[in-house]
Amino acid sequence: MSRIDTTFNKLKQQQRKALIPFITAGDPSQQLTVPLMHGLVAAGADVLELGVPFSDPMADGPVIQRASERALKQGMSLRGVLGMVAEFRKQDANTPVVLMGYGNPIEAMGWEVFAQRCEEVGVDGVLTVDFPPEESHEAFEHLQRHNIAPIFLLAPTTNEARIEHVAKLARGYVYYVSLKGVTGAGNLDLSAIEQKLPQLRKHIKLPIGVGFGIRDAATAQAVAKLCDGVVVGSRIVQEIEKSNEQNVVANVGKLVNELRLAIDQQ
Repeated sequence: MSRIDTTFNKLKQQQRKALIPFITAGDPSQQLTVPLMHGLVAAGADVLELGVPFSDPMADGPVIQRASERALKQGMSLRGVLGMVAEFRKQDANTPVVLMGYGNPIEAMGWEVFAQRCEEVGVDGVLTVDFPPEESHEAFEHLQRHNIAPIFLLAPTTNEARIEHVAKLARGYVYYVSLKGVTGAGNLDLSAIEQKLPQLRKHIKLPIGVGFGIRDAATAQAVAKLCDGVVVGSRIVQEIEKSNEQNVVANVGKLVNELRLAIDQQ
């Protein structure tokens, strides 16, 4: 059983929901990414989403775009991200790590080399924002061969046929984008999420995580009542942006712990 499956099964037995924070690898510095990953786990994270910085993001709002720009200016690369996961695994063999990014850097490396390297360093899942399920068959085969879960996005506008297709391909969990727009945008409509999830669950047996627009403990708590996992990205990256290198791990840990406590009280 994969680390992702083990984690969600354990949480289900405990009647708890997953907290899935996102950070961009290499932001605020390459030296601080692994300490931040450990800090997230210590603060209560169940699964880590590690962003692979990319120069032309299509789904990321300005906060995460700036994080990618900062990381790229420091020479962050896909190979560097994989090296960070390997470093993280020296101390943490259990927390699932999902890489989130875009297809271009993976295409440049080659899917077979990428999937093999992911398995070697301890990556558990890959979410490629610009790879729709209809065009992911070759990538899916490489990931499956190396025991890496392909994770897909679904949105408020996703139709029934697409949901069925994702249900057949996805492993680990499915990421439901709770609003139309980019990361960090808009205000959540909880009633719309509540109406959409039964349609998703009709086809998807995997855990469903909900993200985009979750900016505080109260919203995280409300969303946790509706799904299996809460994904928080822009708010955490914003905390990184306004912190300095001396207090960033502590500040992010405090925020994530507040989210953890709120989710556990749902």
